Amino acid sequence: MQNVVERVLNLLIYLLESSVPVTSNDVRNTVHGYADQTDEAFHRMFERDKQVLRRLGVPLKLEALDVWEIDEGYTVDPDEYAIPDPGLSKEERVALSVAARMVRLGGSEAGVGAIIKLGGIERDTGIEPLAADLGQGAETLGELFGAISERRKVELTYRGQHRPVEPYGIAHRRGHWYLVGNTPDGERMYRVDRIENLAVGEEPNGFVKPRGFDIRAAVDAQPWETGLDPEVEATVRFDADVAWWAARSLGVSEPTGELIAPVKVANRDAFIGWLLSFGTSAEVIAPDELRDAIADRVREALAQLS
Repeated sequence: MQNVVERVLNLLIYLLESSVPVTSNDVRNTVHGYADQTDEAFHRMFERDKQVLRRLGVPLKLEALDVWEIDEGYTVDPDEYAIPDPGLSKEERVALSVAARMVRLGGSEAGVGAIIKLGGIERDTGIEPLAADLGQGAETLGELFGAISERRKVELTYRGQHRPVEPYGIAHRRGHWYLVGNTPDGERMYRVDRIENLAVGEEPNGFVKPRGFDIRAAVDAQPWETGLDPEVEATVRFDADVAWWAARSLGVSEPTGELIAPVKVANRDAFIGWLLSFGTSAEVIAPDELRDAIADRVREALAQLS
């Protein structure tokens, strides 16, 4: 299953990053996982993978390659599908793409995966062959991918709680994979690498995904906005040097100086992790329970280092 997931994700990334429609031969010669197949095996595999992408809601289209409309190619419009990137300019993305090919970490290339996590490769940088970085939770991701495509219910343990889930979709956001699905408490989002004891149901077509479900809209919510904790509103102050980035994350206007903003928190762990990424440049003003939780997290981290 993991090989299937990698191949389909490689195909999706290739389609998203190509500036023009691509033919089946382009896919076969470029995307990892297809090249070693016979003609017949490739066409069967490619047809199945296209069906999987469409069932997952990917807007895969067939378009003419020229004005005579003799040949056609496949394309996925990033504006229709892709999660918004961190706001990097074209020049910044080109620089990162080039740097990823030049810099080596621990003897291995930083590579395409790191750039994908930052919003994608800038087109026309000529990076190939294409391959996806599944990151942590690859085995769980593969099982979830199959469950979503076959509409099988799953059960899982998340933060110590047993959860039955109708899996609607998976998405990659800020370096992590997330599962979005329906639970007895409504629609929820779970970080894949924190899922435990995953069990996939045996019955295919065990649920119906809502008509019009949009995975982009589901993951547009910040990770700390969707969770199992009682919702509280935090008041957070950001120093002027990081206020612009905090404003982008919170979807508010960028200030000229420091930023003091209300933040709704339904997932305490996600909120604390995000806040600590600002270091000493961010402070929770209220409520006291969140201030204490952050202090406890810092003390735990320092104790592990000592």
